Amino acid sequence: MIHQLIFAAPKPGMSEAEFQRYWLDVHAVRYASRIPQIRKYMIDTRVPFGDETGEPLWSGVAEIWLANEQEQLASLQTPEFLEGARRDEPNWAAFWRTVVLDTDAHEIVAGPPATANPSWLKLILLVKRREGLPLAEFRARSLGAHAAQMAAVPGLRRYLQCHTRDGFYGVGEAVLDAAYQLWFDDADALTRALESPEFKQARADLAEIVESRYVHRLVTREHWVIGPEAR
Repeated sequence: MIHQLIFAAPKPGMSEAEFQRYWLDVHAVRYASRIPQIRKYMIDTRVPFGDETGEPLWSGVAEIWLANEQEQLASLQTPEFLEGARRDEPNWAAFWRTVVLDTDAHEIVAGPPATANPSWLKLILLVKRREGLPLAEFRARSLGAHAAQMAAVPGLRRYLQCHTRDGFYGVGEAVLDAAYQLWFDDADALTRALESPEFKQARADLAEIVESRYVHRLVTREHWVIGPEAR
């Protein structure tokens, strides 16, 4: 199963609230969800958190599940995509700022669907491995020692590591190597987790395998469009 992540930002002149509302109420319902090959579809809307200042890189993430590469290619050739979702994109998104990752997801800490927990927040950490570190070694360390340390963070309800698929390295380097997804009960629980010794230890370990300048953080809330069960 391909777990695709699409990071998007508002078009110029559109507020973040307008962008998120259009994405959820118009684009997702009228266009993207009608692409027949999409098995599951979720939108993560950015939630302001902590002392973040300035314009965020992205204001939301689309998460799309597709069965395989053949169905993914077929989806890009459908009228629902070409005449619907793709044509609608300039109405709300700054498409030149969009980043797309096809990933393989690894569930480190299992948890219930967030639909049953509407207050949950999801922390997404995007990373690029340290220069000179082989991809295979990065993946092994990320899924091994680092995953074990992060899994010990207090209040963590669910934890996925989504690693960029091999196809993104076919003609060079992928923009990013992984997206880590961590769920917490609410903003207070997330704050406590980030201040915990366990998180600080895991963050220090992560610094040994990634480029700190390419670590991006996004706090989001989930909205299922198709799912959590696949259609």
